[in-house]
Amino acid sequence: MIGLPLSQLPAWREVRANGIQIAAMVKLEPGQSPPPVVLLHGFPELAFSWRHQIPALPAAGFGVIAPDLRGYGRTGAQGDVADYRMANLARDVIGLLDALQIERAAMVGHDFGGALAWTLARDHASRVLGVASLNTPYTRRTESDLVQTVLRTRGASHYMLAFQAPGVAEALLGADVDATFRGLMRRPRVDLRAFRQLPPRVRALPATLFTGEPDVMGEPLLSADELAVFVDAYRKTGFTGPLNWYRNLARNWEDTARTLDRVLVPALTISAADDFLLPPDTTSGMEEIVPDLERHVIQNCGHWTQQESPAEVNRLLLEWLQRRILPLSLARP
Repeated sequence: MIGLPLSQLPAWREVRANGIQIAAMVKLEPGQSPPPVVLLHGFPELAFSWRHQIPALPAAGFGVIAPDLRGYGRTGAQGDVADYRMANLARDVIGLLDALQIERAAMVGHDFGGALAWTLARDHASRVLGVASLNTPYTRRTESDLVQTVLRTRGASHYMLAFQAPGVAEALLGADVDATFRGLMRRPRVDLRAFRQLPPRVRALPATLFTGEPDVMGEPLLSADELAVFVDAYRKTGFTGPLNWYRNLARNWEDTARTLDRVLVPALTISAADDFLLPPDTTSGMEEIVPDLERHVIQNCGHWTQQESPAEVNRLLLEWLQRRILPLSLARP
C-alpha cells in the first residue's frame, strides 16, 4: 500500500514564516539523521496532492513537510499580488525551515512547485541539499518575460495569458468547482504524439483545458473522497491566490536580471511521457545549467505525475534521496 487512509496523514501545523501563517502537514522525528523533504505542490493543487509520498518518506526514515503554499488551501490568500512573486514565495519556504529549526532540506516540487524548488536551489543553495522536480524544467532566463514568450510562441489563447486578467480565470474555474476538478484531474485520453496531431486550437493549451474542454482528458484520477478534498478547499478559498502566481511572471523575469542561471546542488528531474503541459523534451539541454542532473521519464503518465504514478515516483525519489542526499546530510555539519 503506497498511501495511508486520508485520516492518517500527518497533523497540520500553523507556522509563522515570512510574515504570514503557513499551514503544513509535518512529520519530523527529534534528532532525525536523514534530512527532511519539503514537498511543493503545483496549480491548482494542494499539499494533499502529495498524499502518496507523505507516508512513504517517513517510512524510509525521512522527515516530511508538505505546505499548502501561499494562496492555497489552509494557508489561503496572503498579501497583495506582488507578494506572490517567486522570490517572495522562496522566502516563505526558507521562513518555514527557520521556524521549524531546520538548517538544510531537500526540495521536491511539481508543476509551479517545481519552479519554486528550482528557485530555492539556485538562490538559497546553502539551505538546499538537493532538488527534485516533477515535470517542470529549469531553464535559462530568456530575452523576454514568460508572458511575452508564450504570446509569441503559443498565441493569445494560451492559459497563462488568460490567467493574467483579474477575475477572468476566477469566473471560468470557479463557476462550478466540482466540474472543474472532475474535468481536470484525469489521466490523458491520448498520448503526447497523438496530442501533437490535434488541431492548433487544442495544442495552444487554452484556458478551457482546465475545465475539461477541449476533451483531451480521459479516466478520472481521484476517488470521491479525494475529489472532495480539492473541491471543498477551492469552494472556501476561490482561485485568486493560486492565480496570482501566474500574475507575477513578468516580475519574476525582472527579479532575475542579475541572477546566475546555474543550479549547482544535486538535482533530479522526473518527466511524464504524456504530459501536454510540460512534456519531457522541455528538459532538453538542462545539463548545461544543472551539471549534477539525473533524469527519468515515466511512461503512460500525464501531468498529475505523483498522483497518477505514485509507486514509480516514490521508487525514483526515494532511491535518489537515499543515494545522493542522505550521504550529504550526514557529511555536512
